Amino acid sequence: MTQTDLFNALVSLGMPVAYGQFIGTPKNPVPAPPFICYQFTDDADFKADNQNYIEISNFQIELYTPKKDLTKEQLVQDKLKELRLPYSKLEAWLDTEKMWQILYKIQIMRG
Repeated sequence: MTQTDLFNALVSLGMPVAYGQFIGTPKNPVPAPPFICYQFTDDADFKADNQNYIEISNFQIELYTPKKDLTKEQLVQDKLKELRLPYSKLEAWLDTEKMWQILYKIQIMRG
């Protein structure tokens, strides 16, 4: 799986998706939630003999909703399961934004 594949899978969920963050303009404002942001965080490559044998890219997928939305969370989780991408999940209430952030940590491996 590639980062492009991940992006296309997230878009298929029917919510706006951006890498990192949405940047609004007068002609194209930031979408109303729910929406998804995702980004590469770091790598955990398998290395030996001065080589990277298996590329392991860590990503986080962030679902933003104005209220706790178990249906949207299940939609994301079902897609990750369909793609056979194990995940860990965290959540936080962002008081300044008045939104829930549901964060999924995944790894994409390429060998």
